[in-house]
Amino acid sequence: MSNASRLAIKIGMLELKNPIIAAAAEHMIDESGVCAAIAAGAGAVVVKSTNESEVAKDQLQRAEYIALDPSWNAVPWNKHTAENVTLATRSGLSPLQFSEWLNSIVALDCIARKHETLLIPSLVLSHLDASLSMAKEIEQAGLRVLELNIGTPYGSLATERAVATELDPKRVSEIVHATCSTVSIPVWIKITGQSERVPELAEAAFAAGAQSVVMAGRLLGLIPDLETMEPLLGTSLGIGGFWNLPLTCQWLALTRQRLGAEKPLIGLNGVRNGRDAARMILAGATGVGMASAVMLRGPQVLTGAIEQLNEYLISKNMTAQSLIGLAADRRRAFSDMELRTDHWRSFVGS
Repeated sequence: MSNASRLAIKIGMLELKNPIIAAAAEHMIDESGVCAAIAAGAGAVVVKSTNESEVAKDQLQRAEYIALDPSWNAVPWNKHTAENVTLATRSGLSPLQFSEWLNSIVALDCIARKHETLLIPSLVLSHLDASLSMAKEIEQAGLRVLELNIGTPYGSLATERAVATELDPKRVSEIVHATCSTVSIPVWIKITGQSERVPELAEAAFAAGAQSVVMAGRLLGLIPDLETMEPLLGTSLGIGGFWNLPLTCQWLALTRQRLGAEKPLIGLNGVRNGRDAARMILAGATGVGMASAVMLRGPQVLTGAIEQLNEYLISKNMTAQSLIGLAADRRRAFSDMELRTDHWRSFVGS
């Protein structure tokens, strides 16, 4: 079996050469960063999101980023930083005006097609009417898919509804239905992880016409600084790290259980390498997004992840498509586990 056939996956009507998706972050603002992700071999590349809000663009100019070790001490932000760091950020959207952003994406899509890479424009919901207008222009420009992010971590902190964190399945249904009624290209919906209703949010998105659901946006957290006794970086932050992988996998498995195996899910948050990508696929992801690890260490992370995932598939004599959801489908209830009387005593410290 060739590497191409082993790694290929299908998300709705779209085929990807591999499941590794270079997800949107600041390194996807400049064209050079997008081209680097394409050259690195990613199956899909998501360009840094935009919307109509000048406040959201202003947030980028107020952004800050920090990498923290397990003791919550700041460590250097570079390619040599350990994999077990937590990343905390204030972020914002692309600084480009929409017309300039769209023209750039059209040019980048030509490059992506030559590499058999799916280029994905991403909108962050602010006001629905404006999002629908931009979605229509994206379709008219000949782009092949749209990601609509309705699950940013910053919705409660942003002013003038610059970005959205949608928590109500009914509201999700309304947004997605309006979007899918406006454009005919596939729509992928990115939802929040800051809810106990993630599977319901995904169900509402699919029922309203989404072809895939991306789960899930980073969590919002606060880290007190012991020296200054103030919040680190001054406020609540978008928090991510390797530790988020089990949380994402849980949401993937629960959503697959609720909706069935035919609904393609994209896992996001916590993936550092190809073996982590395999874990998310086993939990139910068809595609796997990587953002923070790439922003920290560079596009070579994508190439390494693809190679490592391929090596894992070879070792199991499987394809990426056949790996999807195996662990999720084997998940059992606690009551189904074997009885181990007083086994707990072995784990109680003296």
